[in-house]
Amino acid sequence: MSNFTHINEQNQPKMVNVSDKKITKRTAIAKATMYVGTEIISHFNNEELITKKGPVFQTAIIAGIQAVKKTSDIIPMCHPLLINGVDIDINIIDTENINVFCKVTIEGKTGVEMEALTGASATCLTIYDMCKAISQEMVIKEVKLIEKTGGKSDIKNG
Repeated sequence: MSNFTHINEQNQPKMVNVSDKKITKRTAIAKATMYVGTEIISHFNNEELITKKGPVFQTAIIAGIQAVKKTSDIIPMCHPLLINGVDIDINIIDTENINVFCKVTIEGKTGVEMEALTGASATCLTIYDMCKAISQEMVIKEVKLIEKTGGKSDIKNG
């Protein structure tokens, strides 16, 4: 028997049965760090860049929220969830880099780590798409779970 929860006794994939779990408040926060470069950062005015495609950060936040809601459509073993809240913050951290934080909250039987990671990733991908006319040297450097609460265990990775 595998230690993986998504593998059955015949070593075949399965979706975990959460029917016996208790409904609890669950949150997850993911962080993505993205190199956008000085050229792109120099175009920002008051923490926003308006391109021909529209406002970059505002559009990216909306894309991240949509991605959170669609996580179960793109990650096969994720349960469809009724999301209570999504909060995405984008911060310019220096002359070349930004951080994206995606916090997802539910009251449910399973965690929202994948939703938070998906939201942070989609936010970065949208920033890339909206800024690629300025520069294609952008790099999504790291996407990681920094906090999870609710369920069996809490995690805080700072």
